[in-house]
This record gives sequence, C-alpha cells and structure tokens, in this order.
Amino acid sequence: MSKRTTWIVVVAVIVVLAAVYLGVRGLPTAKKAEEAQQAFKAGMVTDIGGLGDQSFNDAAYRGLQKAKDELGAEINVVESKKMDDYEPNLRSLADQKYDITWAIGFLMTDALNNVAPQYPDLKFGIIDSVVEQPNVASVTFKEQEGSYLLGIIAASMTKTGTVGFVGGMDSPVIERFEVGYLAGVRSVNPNVKVLIGYTGKFDDPAKGKEVALAQFSQGADIVYHASGACGIGVIEAAKEKGPGFWAMGVDSCQHHLAPDNVLSCMMKRVDVAVYDVSSKVKDGTFEATHYEYGLKEDGVGPCDETSKHVPQEVLDKVNAYKEKIVSGELVIPGTRAELETFTPPAI
Repeated sequence: MSKRTTWIVVVAVIVVLAAVYLGVRGLPTAKKAEEAQQAFKAGMVTDIGGLGDQSFNDAAYRGLQKAKDELGAEINVVESKKMDDYEPNLRSLADQKYDITWAIGFLMTDALNNVAPQYPDLKFGIIDSVVEQPNVASVTFKEQEGSYLLGIIAASMTKTGTVGFVGGMDSPVIERFEVGYLAGVRSVNPNVKVLIGYTGKFDDPAKGKEVALAQFSQGADIVYHASGACGIGVIEAAKEKGPGFWAMGVDSCQHHLAPDNVLSCMMKRVDVAVYDVSSKVKDGTFEATHYEYGLKEDGVGPCDETSKHVPQEVLDKVNAYKEKIVSGELVIPGTRAELETFTPPAI
C-alpha cells in the first residue's frame, strides 16, 4: 500500500470515528428535544373572578398545580377580566398546543362550543356545564347535596330564627346551591326564615358585603354564600358584625378569612375534577363524557374545619342525613320547582 493510500485510509477512519462520536454526543440533545416536544401541557382560563377569589377559580388552580407536581405538567393560567375574553383566552392556549385546556365556569359554554371544534386533536374540559363536543370533558357537581348539609347546620345553629343566602349570578348552578340550602333548613325547622339575595356578578366583594349586611340587619345571624369573589365581602360583613354573626363559605375552605366568623364552608372539589381529568389525558384514557361529582364521590360537602364551631350533636345529625343521600334513600332537589314537592325526611 502506498503512503498516499495509507493516509487516505487513516483520514477516512478519523472521519468515521468523529461522526460516530458526534452522533453519540448528539443523542441526549436530540432526546431532550423530543421530550420537550412531548411534554404534557395543561392550561386553564379563569372565570371573571380570577385567581385570588379564595373560592372557585383558586380551587381549579389547586388541581392544575397538583397536575404540575404529580404529573410533571407544564401549566399555564390565563385570567379573564370580562366575558369577551373567554374565547380569545381559550384560543390562545389551544394555539400553544396545550394537551388540555380548562374552561373554568358555565359562562364559557358558548366560547368553548366555538373553539373546541377548531382544535380536534386537542382536549378541553369545562366546569359547571355540559359541552357536547368529541374532544370536551364536562364536569358538573351536585351542589344541592353539599348545600343541603349546610342548611342543616344553619337551621340547627341559628339563634334568631333567620338565616340568609347570597348568590352570584342567578343560574342553574347557583340555583342548586340555593335550593339545597333551603331544603336543608326546612328539614330541621320549617319555621326558620331564609332571606335570599343575589349580587348579579361573581367579582365584586363590595356588593357581596352590601347584600350580606342587609340580611344581617333583617335579623339573619348566619349567611351562606355561593357568589365567587363576592363572598369575600360576605365574610367581611360577618367579621364586621362581630361575635354571633356567621358566614358560610363555598368552593374552597374560607375559614382563614375570618376564623371566628366562618361557621362552615361547602367544599366543591373542582381541584379533584381538574386533576382527575387532566391525568386521564396524560395516560391516554380521556373520554369526552360528562363527569358528575356529589357526596358519594366526595365531590361536595362541609369542610373539615366545620367542627371548630359546630357541636358534635349537630355534626352527628349532618352525618345521618349524609348517609341517606349517599345511599340514594334521600334525593335533594336541585331546582325551585323540585323544592315545591320536596318532603323532608324524618331522622
């Protein structure tokens, strides 16, 4: 072999070895790039109450945060300031290829119906509404069941014989809160008067406080709210009135807002639903179906801190009613029409 040929062979070997070396070195980078492309992404669009409402939107965010912590999800939250934001906010997450995008609240029903069909390869979820699209999971709750138990507590604890309810926007969802609460009160004492008020919105604590103070001035000593961020004002009203005046919170535990004036809270486990359905997207078991959470599914019910101010005999009564609901023996009305024919059971 000539010297020239030998050098050609040597150079060729060096080139081959270098290519192999660089190729091997490049594998982790390529793998990382592939993993980045395959990263599970979960996003949510808040209702107009936004994060920091200490209630509904914050509960949903806890579920998203759990998806980050336990599923390794890349998460993103887009806050809505007005209803016109819903559709562009949903579209912005879909354009970024989020594997699941959550619409937090029934007010986004129309927006999601418009957006979801345009992204057939992506998944969506909505809370408090049913959207019949092949890539949408719908989640609703039996709010009337948990609210019924809070009505039991209110009627058992009132000293004045008058209690109140403050709703946000009058809708089928909030109607379930109101009707369940009324049914619970009547099951304990039909002579207890229930004052009903609505703020007409979910993002105005001052309005919530105004409605609650009006009910306190009319003799109520316990006011239950289902009004989103307006409920912060309801709790402020109870705190301002002082000892003997109580607020009852919703969706999240709100005891910390006024430890001496929050009697109980109706937990609505939006966080559980958001995490559960998001995990189904990641593991490939997602279904475009309707999920419903009630007492039986641990989706609603009084918070653990209820025992701080509510005596054991009342808690025992609450548990007795709960058992009847879970067993199916007791069906709680969810509409005003159903309430008219409701007959309280004997316990």
